[in-house]
Amino acid sequence: MSSFLDESLTGGCQPMRPQLSSSARALTTFFTQALASFRATSSKFEVICTVPQSSVDTRENDGRPTLPRPLPPRTRPSTLVILDSSFNPPTRAHLRMATSAIPPQAQEPETSQPRQKDAEETGGRAEAARLLLLLSVNNADKAPKPALFHHRLLLMWAFAQDVQSFLKKEDKPEISVDIGLLTLPFFHEKSEAIDQAEFYRHGSKEGRMEQIMLVGYDTLIRVFNPKYYGPVMASESDGPLNTSIPTTKQEETKTPMQMALGPLFQRARLRVTMRTDDEWGGKDEQLRYLQSLICGDDNQGGAPGLGRIGGSKEWAGRIEMVEGRQAGSEVISSTYARAAAKDGDEERLERMVSDRVRCWIEEESLYQE
Repeated sequence: MSSFLDESLTGGCQPMRPQLSSSARALTTFFTQALASFRATSSKFEVICTVPQSSVDTRENDGRPTLPRPLPPRTRPSTLVILDSSFNPPTRAHLRMATSAIPPQAQEPETSQPRQKDAEETGGRAEAARLLLLLSVNNADKAPKPALFHHRLLLMWAFAQDVQSFLKKEDKPEISVDIGLLTLPFFHEKSEAIDQAEFYRHGSKEGRMEQIMLVGYDTLIRVFNPKYYGPVMASESDGPLNTSIPTTKQEETKTPMQMALGPLFQRARLRVTMRTDDEWGGKDEQLRYLQSLICGDDNQGGAPGLGRIGGSKEWAGRIEMVEGRQAGSEVISSTYARAAAKDGDEERLERMVSDRVRCWIEEESLYQE
């Protein structure tokens, strides 16, 4: 598809140029301003731009690339695949997580051929699924290092195009990729904000949109950690989203975890990529953890099940475990990608990150400190 990156990526990465192309400078300016604008508001979640399906031309009539912009779907998607990460940088492991989760039918069949103007304004045909790349910019425990947030947004833009290129190469359905910012820390809060966002409702309060949240095994452990779901004070109307306050007598019997995660699992599924390493154990160990949540002893003495830690066993049916890297294959991680960039190890960096992401890392000399 046509994009800001076309100039620098035609024919692959070229040797480092002394300064960015005008298109790249415009893209840098856009993301810097979009980030500042989001932070200046009280918004908890916002889609700042969309990398549309390749069926939509993103160039003006005179051939100049258009500025990025949010392109809401014409109708509420039935499925929203969500990849929530620090993208520091996005890696080939992220690429595998995202592309393997795209439903076989990502587009609704057309009933009539839309006009080109309509397609540009809405992101193309009615879509059964979309992909959302989500970046949190309000994590008090992590300063935005080593790459600043606007640099990560550039990498996410490049990564979105690499996702689309991979899907096209594999003859898989086209899909629009949204890039979003948010300030909420917990999964159930993020899910609620996304579900309620006007961007995906398109003026309609009807229609169910199932979320597929892509997470690693380490995140699954945190999701079911009871320490995150203690009692909280009722929030003001402009405060954080709150799904843990009982509102009826029936709800008063629920645990804080059930109040928080119950609505999450009604609208979302967790697609968990196993991390087979020394810290998190092997495949069998991680599968046993999920099995213990389902079949664990809800009384004292045995392996703790979901019931004993304050959850509901029914949630296990909304969790899918998928394999990550194969045994013996090279570990792909953002940490190793940053190290490869800092060391100038081009071959290793190419193994860690996808093509357009690598070009941006090299173009902007990221991760050199």
